[in-house]
Amino acid sequence: MDLTDRLREHVRENRTGMLHDLMFAVVWVGVVSFLFEFVFTSAPGWAFYMFMLAGIPAYFGFFLSLEVARTG
Repeated sequence: MDLTDRLREHVRENRTGMLHDLMFAVVWVGVVSFLFEFVFTSAPGWAFYMFMLAGIPAYFGFFLSLEVARTG
């Protein structure tokens, strides 16, 4: 099995999860960008990057809570 076949198989198996990951990332970046463009206009640059980095634990927390809600 060559690389393109393996890649197609991987995308086929994980299509929904990859789409959810992309949607979460786009929404998170959009919300943070909106907040720092219109609400926190005088905030320092490092605060923007900290909010962006906060997306990592937010991602895992959000999807973990969805999994718990589905099983329980």
